Amino acid sequence: MTTSRRGEMAIVGARLLRDGERVLVGVGLPNLAANVAKRLHAPHLVLVYESGVIDAHPPRLPLSIGDPDLVRTSLCVLPIGDLFSQYLQTGWIDVGFLGGAQIDRRGNLNSTVIGPYDHPKVRLSGSGGAADIASFARRTIMLIPQDLQRFPAAVDFITSPGHPKRGRRTQGPASVVTDLGLFDFDEEGEMRLTSVYPGVSIKDVQQRTGWPLRIAQEISEIPPPTPAELDVLRELGGGQEAAY
Repeated sequence: MTTSRRGEMAIVGARLLRDGERVLVGVGLPNLAANVAKRLHAPHLVLVYESGVIDAHPPRLPLSIGDPDLVRTSLCVLPIGDLFSQYLQTGWIDVGFLGGAQIDRRGNLNSTVIGPYDHPKVRLSGSGGAADIASFARRTIMLIPQDLQRFPAAVDFITSPGHPKRGRRTQGPASVVTDLGLFDFDEEGEMRLTSVYPGVSIKDVQQRTGWPLRIAQEISEIPPPTPAELDVLRELGGGQEAAY
């Protein structure tokens, strides 16, 4: 079985999760990645959903944060306000999974507008819980397809904060997974390429980045999906993993 590059992104995101961590899961690729990890190398991963669900064990890929299977298989369900104030904002969440329409070199995310805020070209869904997740999760992982529009020199609006202009927060953006490679953030809080998929060159990544990209001293190649990873991806995606 082969998989799409978006399916590979979900697998790379899953590999970044450690067993026993508490991860606040969103929809789309983060949802798929977290469920892949829980079924393979992180069986004790605690899945937390924005709807207030704590420690879900969904038998299939949830369709949304309001999927009935999340409630039916969870340890408990809290009011959303309690989840954010008593769990996220107190530092209980280890990992936040985020996406967005744009990301810049310091991990600032935009999910609000494309273009000027007062007269946008496109008005997006907005923050939801993303600003809180970016601010209070111990580390955040972003999964975003890469092109010049999504990786501009400056985002049109900061919905979710990244690292400050000087230095790096002790928590916040840790990894970015794209359809070209894997990035971390250096000690100055700037995104840095560390790995690429087979067949992708550093030049390919640079051409789809809107700023002079920092490159790690040693660039590794991301290992292809294992048969076990592909089997779980197929099981969760119903053979339609490219849709996530």
